[in-house]
Amino acid sequence: MQSSYTELESLVALSQDKVEAFDFLYHLYKQPVYGNIFKIVKQEDLAEDLLQEVFITLWENRHSLQLDRPVAGWLFVVSHNKALSFLKKKLKEALVVSSSEEFTEQASPEETLDEEEYSLQLSMIKEAVDQLPNRKREVFHQLRFEGKTTEEVAENLGISVQSVRDYLKQATRQVRTHIQERGKFMHASSASILIMMLDQF
Repeated sequence: MQSSYTELESLVALSQDKVEAFDFLYHLYKQPVYGNIFKIVKQEDLAEDLLQEVFITLWENRHSLQLDRPVAGWLFVVSHNKALSFLKKKLKEALVVSSSEEFTEQASPEETLDEEEYSLQLSMIKEAVDQLPNRKREVFHQLRFEGKTTEEVAENLGISVQSVRDYLKQATRQVRTHIQERGKFMHASSASILIMMLDQF
């Protein structure tokens, strides 16, 4: 697997049917995408299956991806919507044997996300991250945007695993505060999705 791609280079190479570019994006984003799916479906095996579906969809759409938008946003939206589609399907199956209004209210999934709206929200998170002190910014970026593990970040930065966790907690708190302040000028649902993304990305 080539490890020297920038994201734009990987998307261009992917549009040219280069499998190594697909492998690069898969290894870069599989962990955060899996985490996003798992938080919705709560089943490891199912999350793994949906993860594979998301990246199959990425390959199938390799010629139509927009190069001026982050692929992370595209992957988040597709994974979110696939997970919700699964829940809706299970809900319909459950309603065959139970028409309980209470069950419907508890199990009804959220609405799907729009890619363009998500891209704008992702930009706001990046804006907030850019304002963090250097070490907190690096920890947040590697964990949330690059999908690295806590142990990998600790080794990369030469600090303890506990320090990585502390920096992430502090950075997330600061980013959350920034979004909540900006959220005063946003639609409530958009602000809430941004907060949710801090934990899911």
